[in-house]
Amino acid sequence: MAKALVDDQLWELIEPLLPRPKPRRFRYPGRKRVDDRAALTGIVFVLKSGIPWEMLPQEMGCGSGMTCWRRLKEWHDAGVWQNLHEVLLAKLREADEIDWSRAVVDSASIRAVGGGGKNRT
Repeated sequence: MAKALVDDQLWELIEPLLPRPKPRRFRYPGRKRVDDRAALTGIVFVLKSGIPWEMLPQEMGCGSGMTCWRRLKEWHDAGVWQNLHEVLLAKLREADEIDWSRAVVDSASIRAVGGGGKNRT
């Protein structure tokens, strides 16, 4: 059997961060929503493998590529990824697993159109 892309430990961290889905409509409910963990597995598979969303194998049981893409966008808009980043950083910090010697500070230099201030020498 293949190794799970989203193991139980990771899922326990992610699940509380996910927004609760809206209740289904009583009349014309549409298709049943794909399970969040299955959608996350599809998202991770596409992002790890680099395949196009529409090429996501149906045999994985993750729904269609468009379903996973929509869930990715929905969770992004809800701030799930930022919250997950903060939770994982806190866990790493707590376990003293962050190697600060490998940290990089980046900067950008932008040309001052018009020459900058008047007190140049």
